[in-house]
Amino acid sequence: MSEKVSLVINGATVTVPEGSMVSAAVAIAGVTPFRRSVRGEPRGPLCGMGICFECRVSIDGRAHCRSCQIPCREGMEVRTGD
Repeated sequence: MSEKVSLVINGATVTVPEGSMVSAAVAIAGVTPFRRSVRGEPRGPLCGMGICFECRVSIDGRAHCRSCQIPCREGMEVRTGD
């Protein structure tokens, strides 16, 4: 059986399988958009490979983290820019 990790997304605790990417946890939490463009348009994961930068979130106070490239850790705090 897979181990689970819990993290906080915009103040809500989410539990996901260990090894899940932050982008998956944000999606499981039902959060959309991940961020907004400079014009206010909603943005979210597009490529899933870290090339498009559309899935950026803040993780543990660090801005502009590509959520599709970072595995979830126990206790991680994620903020989206919605």
